[in-house]
Amino acid sequence: MDLTLIEAHTIGDAWFQCLHKALLEGRTYLIQQGSFEGTHRKEIPLVAIIIRNPGVRPLRPDVPMGVPAPTTDENIEDYMSYLMTSLRQENEEYTYGEDLAEQIDEVIRRYKLGFDTNQMCMTIGNRDSIYLKDPPCLRVLDTRIQDGCLHFIIYFRSWDLWGGFPTNLGGLQLLKEYMAKEIGVNDGCLIAFSKGLHLYEHCWDLAKMVLHMPL
Repeated sequence: MDLTLIEAHTIGDAWFQCLHKALLEGRTYLIQQGSFEGTHRKEIPLVAIIIRNPGVRPLRPDVPMGVPAPTTDENIEDYMSYLMTSLRQENEEYTYGEDLAEQIDEVIRRYKLGFDTNQMCMTIGNRDSIYLKDPPCLRVLDTRIQDGCLHFIIYFRSWDLWGGFPTNLGGLQLLKEYMAKEIGVNDGCLIAFSKGLHLYEHCWDLAKMVLHMPL
């Protein structure tokens, strides 16, 4: 597996670059297990994304007229709330918030005692998660305070480039801003890794329209 490195200024910039990479260089394969089984997807097999100014508004990407937006400001705000809410609905096998909510409070508390630590890493899921029909995609939400800024380092085991990426990163950015304010530091970079950033077959034409590529 070769590493793809994306360096971007904003969340939208990162999304556009990843769309371009997935369409032109992505590995195309048939999904044998998981979401949309039996269809194809184009995947960037191993990617590292560094976003230098993730707080630039709007957090949602701007798309050309006539193309349905992959997310909205409201969806991003709802996702941030979801990350911080420990309650699980009856139809949910898990939520990120049930794992993260208490860890978020603890990270804030611990950073207020001192910034120079590598211990403030939040995790999602446990050893039983492997038995779920759809295990959590976001697995690690690591943090670091350096040069007076709070940085997020996150890992997605599998990541939907159209239906997930813009909402996920927007919501995580809002969470980072909240935590930075509570701790008393500035907002920093958003750094993301995945071994499977992918674009589902039913989104290929939408992605081409965003990038003004022929259908």
